[in-house]
Amino acid sequence: MEVEHNYERIGEVKKHCKSVLSSASEFKAEDNRIADIKEELNFGYGDWWQDVGDAPIMPFDDRDIPKNLSQPPSNISSFWITNVDHKHRTKKYVSVSGILMLGITLDTSFAERPYKGSPRFQIWPAHTRLAISFEGIYMENKRNGGERVMCLLGDAMLPSRESDSSNPWEWVKDSDQNNNQVHILGQMLKSTKYEFGSEKIVSKACDPYPYRDNLMSSGISVYKGGSFCAILEKVTNSGPFTVVPNWKCDSADDYCSKLGPFVSDQEIKATNGSFKDVMLYMQDVRCKPTSGHRNDSVARVAAVFRATPASEDQYRVQWRSGLSNMTLAAEGIWNSSSGQLCMVGCLGIVDAEGSSCNSRICLYVPLSFSLKQRSIIFGSISSTDRSNKQYYPLSFERLVRPSELWNYFRVSHPYYSYSKIQSAGAILEKNEPFSFGTLVKKSLLQFPKLDDTDDFLSSLSFLAEDLTLQISAVPDPFSNSHPPRVDIQMDIFSIGPLFGRYWYSRNATTTGETPYHTKAEYTEKQLLLNVSAQLTIIGKDYSNFSVLFLEGLYDPHFGRMYLVGCRDVRASWKILSQTIDLESGLDCLIEVIVSYPPTTARWLFNPTARISISSQRPEDDPLYFGMIKLQTLPIMYRKQREDILSRRGIEGILCVLTLSFAVACISSQLFYLNQDVDSSPFISLVMLGVQALGYSLPLITGAEALFKREASDSYEMQSYDLEKSQWLNLIDYTVKLLVLVMFLLTLRLCQKVWKSRIRLLSRAPLESHRVPSDKRALIATLTIHGIGYIIVLIIHAVKTRQMPLQTDSFIDSRGRSRTLREWQIELEEYIGLVQDFFLLPQVIGNLMWQIDCKPLRKLYFIGITVVRLLPHLYDYIRAPVPNPYFAEEYEFVNPTLDFFSNFGDVAIPITAVLLAAVAYCQQRWNYDQLSHILTFRQCRLLPARSRAYERLSSKPFEAELASDVNQSTSNKLEDEDDEE
Repeated sequence: MEVEHNYERIGEVKKHCKSVLSSASEFKAEDNRIADIKEELNFGYGDWWQDVGDAPIMPFDDRDIPKNLSQPPSNISSFWITNVDHKHRTKKYVSVSGILMLGITLDTSFAERPYKGSPRFQIWPAHTRLAISFEGIYMENKRNGGERVMCLLGDAMLPSRESDSSNPWEWVKDSDQNNNQVHILGQMLKSTKYEFGSEKIVSKACDPYPYRDNLMSSGISVYKGGSFCAILEKVTNSGPFTVVPNWKCDSADDYCSKLGPFVSDQEIKATNGSFKDVMLYMQDVRCKPTSGHRNDSVARVAAVFRATPASEDQYRVQWRSGLSNMTLAAEGIWNSSSGQLCMVGCLGIVDAEGSSCNSRICLYVPLSFSLKQRSIIFGSISSTDRSNKQYYPLSFERLVRPSELWNYFRVSHPYYSYSKIQSAGAILEKNEPFSFGTLVKKSLLQFPKLDDTDDFLSSLSFLAEDLTLQISAVPDPFSNSHPPRVDIQMDIFSIGPLFGRYWYSRNATTTGETPYHTKAEYTEKQLLLNVSAQLTIIGKDYSNFSVLFLEGLYDPHFGRMYLVGCRDVRASWKILSQTIDLESGLDCLIEVIVSYPPTTARWLFNPTARISISSQRPEDDPLYFGMIKLQTLPIMYRKQREDILSRRGIEGILCVLTLSFAVACISSQLFYLNQDVDSSPFISLVMLGVQALGYSLPLITGAEALFKREASDSYEMQSYDLEKSQWLNLIDYTVKLLVLVMFLLTLRLCQKVWKSRIRLLSRAPLESHRVPSDKRALIATLTIHGIGYIIVLIIHAVKTRQMPLQTDSFIDSRGRSRTLREWQIELEEYIGLVQDFFLLPQVIGNLMWQIDCKPLRKLYFIGITVVRLLPHLYDYIRAPVPNPYFAEEYEFVNPTLDFFSNFGDVAIPITAVLLAAVAYCQQRWNYDQLSHILTFRQCRLLPARSRAYERLSSKPFEAELASDVNQSTSNKLEDEDDEE
């Protein structure tokens, strides 16, 4: 939305802009450039500086800036045109208004356009900015081949600088002496037209073309196709270049450690020529294809190269548009005959003669990749002054990224050259497992391999996806301590003859390719596949292994990769030049073994990958690092439906079977009560209530399964396909239906027991104390569970207190306290424990009521016990799912914070079996018999029998039927029984 402007100062503008207005040329009627100036003449993240004087235009609050910060605050400027007055334009000018923002800052928020309003001055720690409102005129003239000029007058709210508040602007009196001139330098948007016109300077730097630099003789194949501009745009827009140490330099320190032609600050000099984390941006790239000699493809290219130290904010740097001694304005030519882009570079602000244009930039797009060549684009900057070489040629590169395997290679079609297969074979022979167990494992289990149903290249591409890892990891073996988080990213660059992904090279292959397994040349031995990869480890303890380049062999029989690794040690040029066993500046004496989990029976085996990294250097070598072993969190392969059936599907089927069996057990108890009515009052209502509560909670909360803890928290549930599986949805609905049936049947049992007790009260109103009551059983049960819950909480608190606190895991993704969430988990799990011990109230009641009957059918209480024990048995034998970070998606399966852990999966079933055994004994022998059995000499474990709960018949006696007191009640109950 355009800001309205009255242009009240237009007369004052004409007066001050008289000198430039006199040289303005008339606008052409067919010229539409005025319509675009609002979008074209804006700029952001430009530079500004002030002439030396005693009165800086703005103060700066540096109190919160760390004293050891090497990067000083930046002077940044941005400009926006807010209005163009098309209605009152003349032949030579048009009125415009705008906002200029000047700032001194350390953060990245400066380029935000200010809100509409009056000019303002703002200051807070580490940030100062001044917004100036302008109005003026836009015109064009013919100077220097055509200029576009804006002459503007502005209003600003300047800060006071004088101690005398009555006269705060004394410093303005010296403004005519140019001590307070502010210079602004910035580049306009890319929509502006670039005029290529430096042929003489380019030919001087690149004559003869192509320039014979070291990269030309390296033997690396480079791109020579017709889409160079498209490739260059993709590469330069995706990130900065990395500056390579001058590891081949053997001259003086000042010569070898200098950052090319750039004027380095103290931070870059402190790297001692390693240039660690120094970045080189290629900005404002203009690439124009033109016609070449014969059939050659030619492109003219212009760009700005900007060098930045590690402390510079990368987001802010990529938008900087000013020129300085850390920038090279470059222009040059690319020809498909050589594949070389040769450019001349001009340091800083260049005059009309280009006197500082004494740098040569050669840039290439490689097609051949190897273990030591992983650059998607590389180049060098050298001096054109042969008589006065001030620096060693500076090399830079942009390493290939995983995302580019899916887009960039569609155009260039690169290939990979394996060079370390023999060394990888030696690692395989040294570490290949051979035992009876491995033979059984090989014959029974399957690991990621080539698909038999696909053509060869498609099979390779799918296998590369399965072998790719993007997941967190923990030290192997895993301890109960809480280690810092480690993120693993292993990307497969090539496998076999395939580099990148197959569908990019599909057009270059013949259609209808036969499946690989039908070809005679693919024997079992040849299925040991060549593979190259890149391993990235992100963690504070692995800074030396941020990136490892890998190459070697993959054995699909055991799911293992045996790899040679190279790392960029990023040492100073002196160390690199003196270390004779480095290869292209890389430490390649590294062995890496990656073991993948099986694709079959994943529900039984641990579905995690293991990574072993070891240095083959002597221990006294400064580059030696020992051995690193990591274990990932559970990984998922491409074909998730097989995994779903192997874990979630199995769990669902087990749920259906066990719940169906539980329904049969409850139904048998109902039939049993119809045959033995006298035993009904002696069934504990507390026991039935616990079961009813356990069945109702899943229906209320939406947790569907008896295997809630196992099924709902399995890692496969994170899969999108899982949620869409109709087969699994059918299982879930079946489970819900069975849980509902169990809940209703249990309520029916409660109803029968309740009515049987009412019937007893109607038979003997004067002896109500002889009717079973659950009050004391309820109190005893609550007391036992309360004490048990407190004991488990104490043990769990002591266990977790022993682990070091990690600030990154104290608050979960929803902002809740982890302590509160743990309590919720503990309570949920203990409710499950109460359900597992559902027989506890019945055992207590049997003891209090001194029963001499069999209130529970054996199929009922033994069957339900078995149903409750199956999840614990499954949880104990299934593959563990390690996750030490207590992440939201894995919060129930953290082995270090699990409420009951494996000990609980053993102790809880044993206790439940003991309760079932006690209940069986109580019903097998009456109270007198048990009391006699449990009497040892004069010691009685059970108290003497009381007649308080001597069993009364639930059937009506003749005397009771004749009683007026009981007549109506008996008839009513009998009528209800008949209706049932």
